[in-house]
Amino acid sequence: MNFTRWSARLPGTQRRAAARTETGGSPVQRGDSVPAARAERLTQTFPDGVDGLPARAVLDSIPALVALVHGPDHRIAYVNDAYTTAFGPRPTGAPAREALPELAEVGLLPLMDQVLRSARPRTVKSRKAPGGRSYTFTCTPVTLPLGGPAADARDGGVLVFAADVTDHAEAAERLRASERSQRETAVTLQRSLLPQELEQPDDLRIAATYQPGGTDAAVGGDWYDVITLGGGRTALVIGDVMGRGVRAAAVMGQLRTAVRAYARLDLPPHEVLQLLDGLAAEIDASQIATCAYAVHDPNEGSLAYASAGHLPILVRDENGTIHRADEPTGPPLGTGGWLHTSGSVPLGPGSTAVLYTDGLVERRSEDIDEGVAALERALAGATGTPQVVCDRLIRALGVTADHDDDVAVLVLQQPARTGADAELFRNAALELLGGVEAAPRARAFATGVLASWRFPPDLLDLGVLAASELVANSLQHGTPPMRLRLRRTDRRLIIEVTDGDDHLPRRRRAEPVDESGRGIAIVATIASNWGSRRTPGGGKAVWCEFALPRA
Repeated sequence: MNFTRWSARLPGTQRRAAARTETGGSPVQRGDSVPAARAERLTQTFPDGVDGLPARAVLDSIPALVALVHGPDHRIAYVNDAYTTAFGPRPTGAPAREALPELAEVGLLPLMDQVLRSARPRTVKSRKAPGGRSYTFTCTPVTLPLGGPAADARDGGVLVFAADVTDHAEAAERLRASERSQRETAVTLQRSLLPQELEQPDDLRIAATYQPGGTDAAVGGDWYDVITLGGGRTALVIGDVMGRGVRAAAVMGQLRTAVRAYARLDLPPHEVLQLLDGLAAEIDASQIATCAYAVHDPNEGSLAYASAGHLPILVRDENGTIHRADEPTGPPLGTGGWLHTSGSVPLGPGSTAVLYTDGLVERRSEDIDEGVAALERALAGATGTPQVVCDRLIRALGVTADHDDDVAVLVLQQPARTGADAELFRNAALELLGGVEAAPRARAFATGVLASWRFPPDLLDLGVLAASELVANSLQHGTPPMRLRLRRTDRRLIIEVTDGDDHLPRRRRAEPVDESGRGIAIVATIASNWGSRRTPGGGKAVWCEFALPRA
């Protein structure tokens, strides 16, 4: 056997530039390996050695583990000193399954069978052996020309070379553990910043789903929220910070908190995004975010919205037709220099709307418009409660536990109420025409409507008083056109007065000598909640709510 040919296959061993010629010598000298029975004569078999060293001395000096086996049973022909030090002495001629249990434990025997059959080397990386050390095993085929065909398995052998990679394996495991810890921290932060329980408005049924990316992906900054504005109106938000890890989750938390604060001002959607745009640049100029902000008003039967670089809201009406709210869409938050605008999409009884992040529809192998089209098809056939619709959309779009991106989905439904349920949701409105005589007409109208809705006397009296004070305040400080609107749901009575003046009232302490300034204070005292907002066409709306007693 020529050792230079054999050594060329050893990992970490470089073929000598002056390789010895293979011509001449005995058949044993021209072979690639030796059987187990002749292992003890390795020194005599390779008299030329390498640089004057015998083969056994070379192998025994290698710090890696070396074992030579032959035949279909992988009988031991030789193990070097490093192997003996690691696992103890091994009897020559014994089959590997019995004499080399450490190789069987790391699953190397099937690989050695494969190497023997295919005559191709194979490597397995970082396998932990008995004793806790980790090795990378390389199995290299060698030929034993003992008179039979070269491909005969009885004449074949396998050289097992094991390099100790324990330090590398432990370092890699520490790195993986650190990454897992960081990801768990980010996921915990992300989930803690999301609403733990969604607000459920009177007129809508809402559900949401958040799924972080797979274990190999850093968590992102997806978020959603539902904010009850009062007066029967509801704000819905969904956004995505374009970053990964704890920093993205922290920025998301700041934006979500800011959205809730701005929403309390009851501003139009585009004004909320305008405020968020400036804040996002102050939080972190290197990170931008997309966001869609929508407001549902049951009196209007529509969803007013504005979008900062976010994907379009999808609405399925009561007939099953899908509407895509494409425009208007501005650039993402944090870019600055853009005036956002609001749009609207119908949302009547029996309709379902879906707000979502790009993880639901974006795939590396296809255009994102194809993903949105697939979501439209899935929404067209997704029926049931909002939570059922969420789950069906997730499944239909192929989102699994190992999905490579975060996914947030927010589904809202405007139920189509009939029968006794419809009796709990009523509306009535009165145009306030004329001068001071409009106040008694408003009181008479409120008394008649609330009596027909079968409110108890104490709640009826409070409702009439609140309507009278709001109308009087509008007549004194507002301008036409004026309207009184009464609305009841299954949970509350809502009284709202609108006029053409955009000056918002505020609660103040009236002095004993003041002739005005007590109306809003009275309303705030007797009502469960009150507020005001500017209306899109100019003017304002002032409202108050009374919680209905539970049945």
